[in-house]
Amino acid sequence: MDTAELRQLKPMLQRYLKRFEDCFSRESTRGHLPVYVQGQLSDLPEKTVAPIAVQAGEAPRTLQEFLSLLRWDENRMRDRLEQIVASEHAGPSAVGLLDETSFVKKGEKTPGVQRQWCGTVGKEENCIVTVHLGYAQQEFHCLLDGELYLPEDWAADRQRCREAGIPEEITYRPKWQIGLELLDRAVANGVHFDWLTFDEGYGGKPAFLQALGDRHQDFIGEVPRSFTGWIDPPPVAHRPYRKARGRGRKSPRLRADSRKARSVRWLLDHHPALREQAWQRWRVKDGQKGPMLWEVKHGPFYPKAGRLPLGEHHLVVARNVLAPKEIKFFVGKALSKTSVSTWLLAAFSRWHVERCFQDGKGKVGLDHYEGRRYVGLKRHLAISAVSYLFLASVAQSWAEKKPGDHDQPSTDRDGSDGPFLVVGQPGHVQAPRQDPRDPPPQATRGGQGPPQPHQTHTTNPPRIRHQTHPDPTLRLGHKLAL
Repeated sequence: MDTAELRQLKPMLQRYLKRFEDCFSRESTRGHLPVYVQGQLSDLPEKTVAPIAVQAGEAPRTLQEFLSLLRWDENRMRDRLEQIVASEHAGPSAVGLLDETSFVKKGEKTPGVQRQWCGTVGKEENCIVTVHLGYAQQEFHCLLDGELYLPEDWAADRQRCREAGIPEEITYRPKWQIGLELLDRAVANGVHFDWLTFDEGYGGKPAFLQALGDRHQDFIGEVPRSFTGWIDPPPVAHRPYRKARGRGRKSPRLRADSRKARSVRWLLDHHPALREQAWQRWRVKDGQKGPMLWEVKHGPFYPKAGRLPLGEHHLVVARNVLAPKEIKFFVGKALSKTSVSTWLLAAFSRWHVERCFQDGKGKVGLDHYEGRRYVGLKRHLAISAVSYLFLASVAQSWAEKKPGDHDQPSTDRDGSDGPFLVVGQPGHVQAPRQDPRDPPPQATRGGQGPPQPHQTHTTNPPRIRHQTHPDPTLRLGHKLAL
């Protein structure tokens, strides 16, 4: 980043923030937005209200009132951000990313705070949890929306909720239900997701998978190894069954001769369709310590929802080559026939949202909120997403101007910047079926496009071929001088 580019930042930010002016009815209130955003983009070690206000020469109480008391429309700000992403960052293979993050907090007044599982520190801790929807399209990624997860103890204590300014209509909702609300809002604002992906906390809920199917949303997400279902669809009886006495059996129902639903781990070890299928080796991405190699098996799968099969889905099993005890199970569903490479590209896209959380906390102070009002937290999440989108857009713009210098690490010894790998069989490589959602093929070292994996069962060892798949970070190279 040179001096001229640094000078461009402030006018760029001013033009960008003008797009949110109609979220404020009063000019005096509107003037606090650039103060807060510039504080988040600065090099302050603590990006809470007091340091931001002091740096800007304002009283801390002024910014506290801006977040929690003054009237302005944070929902419109969120909608406007999603509309900007929909219009300016749409493209092929766009992935929606559902995940949660946690903020360690002291005391008992922050909305939703209690001792609960805190992923940030990897143990139970006094913290708040927020559910987020992220967006990734090739090298670009950002956060679209976020909402507080309100624990059941909090939701049951309405007096405590009123003291924290939590509206009566906000009650306890499982995280996957919050995720669906975020997805519906984004789609209503014009955001299109070719895929949605998530971890096993969401994927392990059959009701969530069914809701995505009802929305005709293609998805693939991780599920726990205890997740149950069938590889062979079980027969279902639809005709009512009446007894001479008592109540008849419910319909539809599994027939008496139906096989028992089994866990995905059991199916991997015992069902012939998986047990006898050869592992196919894929290089998914390059990490800090080198290539990440996974072996894959896959096939049709019918998740169990209640007592019935949910309908045909797809099961993908991935085993870490360098640590064979690490096995991931993914379940997905698509409206059209999908290649295994497309399943994997979407399934292993979750690193984008982890990067968003890491950069959001480290660069814009996503976890620095210290207020005691729900509306303040909600506005902080919205403004943090606005600040992050500005950084992501600038980083993308400057990377396009300097295609040879993206400030991104590469672990390949041959200088290639990264990862997606496709595999074929020795002496017999099947021509790929082009999936409309597959990313355009990129050049390989031999000047040929990579083949798709041959999906017939075989015991021959796989041959590895490479396709680049960058692993970008949100780094502008210098501190922002605004």
